[in-house]
Amino acid sequence: MLKNLQNYELVLASNSPRRKELLASLHLPFSVFTLPDIDESFPQELERLKVAEYLSNKKADAHLGHVQENKLIITADTIVCNRTHVFGKPDGKTEAMEILQTLSGKTHQVVTGVTLLTVQKRVSFSACTDVTFAVLSDEEIEFYLDTFHPYDKAGAYGIQEWIGHIGVTSIHGSYFNVMGLPVQKLYATLKTF
Repeated sequence: MLKNLQNYELVLASNSPRRKELLASLHLPFSVFTLPDIDESFPQELERLKVAEYLSNKKADAHLGHVQENKLIITADTIVCNRTHVFGKPDGKTEAMEILQTLSGKTHQVVTGVTLLTVQKRVSFSACTDVTFAVLSDEEIEFYLDTFHPYDKAGAYGIQEWIGHIGVTSIHGSYFNVMGLPVQKLYATLKTF
């Protein structure tokens, strides 16, 4: 469908089943390639809304040795942040509980950074969505963590899961960005790549 990409093989460099599902929804052929986990540390002085894009570039750097003439590699990273903290994936249940207690009853930002990489070119962008949670009881948080085990998700939650159904009162921005890939912005960027 995107004639400008007909000479490229799209490669999603991600372990995320949600990113795979979202990219597939664009009906563009692609393959999946992953490397071992990348160090997701970032400079503490970095502006919090720039962290996800920084990390997507870091993931792209890890794939530099695999870039070939006809491949377009897509990397992405999602973070959740409030005014003072950047939340990645929780280390376990205790940290996940603390994160969700912090987000409860407040509005936070979900930012996904995306990097497109070829032999000749690199383009990076990010998308930000405001998400507001109702006040969540400790019992609701505990039920969610015990049932869904969201330890592979930034901010310790998946908006498409139970907690999103009962807890999210509003979003401003891309819903799919909160799931892990801003597909509309990605498609628009691929159209002009």
